[in-house]
Amino acid sequence: MQGAGLVLRPLPSLSTNLRRISAASSSRFNPIYLPSSEKLILRNDQSLSFASDSFSCRKFTMLAHNFGSFKGKSDGVMARATEDTFVPEESPKSKSFSDTLVLGLLFALWGIFNVYFNIYNKQVLKAFHYPVTISLVQFGFGTIVVALMWAFNLYKRPKLSGAQLAAILPLAVVHTLGNLFTNMSLGKVSVSFTHTVKAMEPFFSVILSSMFLGELPTILVVSSLFPVVGGVALASMTEVSFNWAGFWSAMASNLSNQSRNVLSKKMMVKKEESLDNVTLFSIITVMSFILNIPVALFMEGVKFTPSYLQAAGLNVNEIYTRSLLAALCFHAYQQVAYMILQRVSPVTHSVANCVKRVVVIVSSVLFFRTPVSPVNALGTAIALAGVFLYSRVNSIKPKPKTA
Repeated sequence: MQGAGLVLRPLPSLSTNLRRISAASSSRFNPIYLPSSEKLILRNDQSLSFASDSFSCRKFTMLAHNFGSFKGKSDGVMARATEDTFVPEESPKSKSFSDTLVLGLLFALWGIFNVYFNIYNKQVLKAFHYPVTISLVQFGFGTIVVALMWAFNLYKRPKLSGAQLAAILPLAVVHTLGNLFTNMSLGKVSVSFTHTVKAMEPFFSVILSSMFLGELPTILVVSSLFPVVGGVALASMTEVSFNWAGFWSAMASNLSNQSRNVLSKKMMVKKEESLDNVTLFSIITVMSFILNIPVALFMEGVKFTPSYLQAAGLNVNEIYTRSLLAALCFHAYQQVAYMILQRVSPVTHSVANCVKRVVVIVSSVLFFRTPVSPVNALGTAIALAGVFLYSRVNSIKPKPKTA
């Protein structure tokens, strides 16, 4: 038999043969490809073809300084060189650097959008005391953005079944309540105090996970909650803008948001594997807008019209502009948060969320010139330090017990 190739002695195992061939020094090898139609000529002159789906090792290297013609009967494995050229892959270092750069940009956008949302939202709520209507505007803006994304194929529009919608509906309900209660709290107390109380989210997460998921916390996790609760209590006692309506609204927001996380674990893990985080958030946003319409009409009526704002002595253009900017930042920071969650672990996301809360508190204090006493600042710092500690100890997995 004649052929352009390299004659090798057969080995007992084909996989062992390929591994030995690939392990040789790269300086003495030339890369070649084995097409799926190529045949392996065995010593007993039997032919065996491997389909592309069953032969995964399509590319391997063989020792060859010069491909010439070999005459005589082959008694080994013959592989022909193709004209395919070798294209070097992207350097792992450059890929890692680009991924880190994108992630850093997302973290920065997350913080910036969050800061501006709280500032614009607080300005609107101080003048326009209708938090449910403001929440409706924010969900409505997000719904328009999602509709544009799907209409122009900026993001793939999902195909949902009735079972999927039924599974997502509870998440949308608690998501709606969480944002409603947050806006209610921001309308009653300072931004810094609302976010100090919202630092108690880990406390509710541990309780709800224990009750509904059977996830019992470790001693370290329970210990880390003491500074969180103590710090919030200390900050509450010394808060200038404190009132019970604002405090309990922030607490209800914690309960709603952590209920959403528990429901997500309990109901979505197996049923919604095909939905990524961004798509899931988009669907929840649309559902929240629909759910919020009857609530706003029943609780506050139609109050966001130009005639009503003028009758109330408000600057219509100013209210509309800042409401639009708040809605834009609201949707943007939550969308970015879900994009970050796709790239990092939940623990990293939790730690970053703690840092983001610190940035929001400090920036709001500076912007609104909120009076803060040393004891109040100490309580806030203790609470946030407890949240950071919780994020760290929560990542420690208990060692499995050996028999």
